[in-house]
Amino acid sequence: MNKIKTALLSYGMSGKVFHAPFIELHSGFELIGAWERSKKLIQNDYPNVKSYTTLEELLTDDIDLVIVNTPVDTHFQYAKQALNAGKHIIVEKAFTTTAKEAEILKKLANEKGLKLAVYQNRRWDSDFKTVKSVLDENVLGEIVEAEIRFDRYNPQLSAKKWKEAKNDGAGILKDLGPHIIDQALCLFGYPNAVFADIRTLRENSINDDNIDILLYYPDKTVRLHAGFFNKEQLPGFTLQGRHGSFFKSRADIQEDVLKTGKKPNLEDWGKEPVKEEGILNITLNGEDIRKNVPTIPGNYYDFFEGVYQSIINNTIEPVTADDGLKVMQIIEAALESSNQKKVIDL
Repeated sequence: MNKIKTALLSYGMSGKVFHAPFIELHSGFELIGAWERSKKLIQNDYPNVKSYTTLEELLTDDIDLVIVNTPVDTHFQYAKQALNAGKHIIVEKAFTTTAKEAEILKKLANEKGLKLAVYQNRRWDSDFKTVKSVLDENVLGEIVEAEIRFDRYNPQLSAKKWKEAKNDGAGILKDLGPHIIDQALCLFGYPNAVFADIRTLRENSINDDNIDILLYYPDKTVRLHAGFFNKEQLPGFTLQGRHGSFFKSRADIQEDVLKTGKKPNLEDWGKEPVKEEGILNITLNGEDIRKNVPTIPGNYYDFFEGVYQSIINNTIEPVTADDGLKVMQIIEAALESSNQKKVIDL
């Protein structure tokens, strides 16, 4: 099996938790190292890899795939440099800071015949996989409205200063927003119009930290919400169809388990507690049915398997540059809508 030589552009939380463990698990990848600007940490966990001092040093090494997992406002610059160096890339969310930047990277990757995947890992969460399965089974009938939420209770500012600084990549719209927007597009396709209310609610915050977005479709409305004042959380997913309803908590365990240092596997990974099962309540053929729906396990490994297949066998990326571009278009429309207090046609 050909191994894809892979390097990270940082080894903070995302590198340590979301990327390196799955690169190590997948036999088709080889972790070569990470660019570490100050703290040199990767060799504590992976003694045989390299710690690069500069991006140029990393890009001139024998690397096939570069994971751009740095702050959002650096994505465009670093992704462009990696593509120009002939490397396939994975770019964290938010893909870029503007739709224009997304278009440029998409075009550059195509011109150079390189693979560009956007790391929208929440497609491989257990909760989302279960919601998608219920939709695919069509037990709800035609969907008339839906709500997707990514709620937290965290009223204090982050200790990570770059998250709270004023820059084009900061704020909840480009942090949690890409997850729920991407999930909505996966489930329902591209909307006709967008309306949004984007606010700053935390004390001393200078960035947006509460978002409500309405996506308009010819036959349904989809509501998206993310915020930091949700001590008692509502369902992460609410689907209302002509046959009834489905509610599912946002309860994927992968991130929390990975943060403890536990390594992923392919046997019993990503299983939610039974108490988090979704609730289906429908009327079918005159019969009322209310039951729990078992949760499908999640596994971010499947994203990396998709990247592997795209590079080795030239299949489509698991999340394409075009997927990332569409998310950025929704984000820009949401910003325009909130600023002008009107619906924005797409």
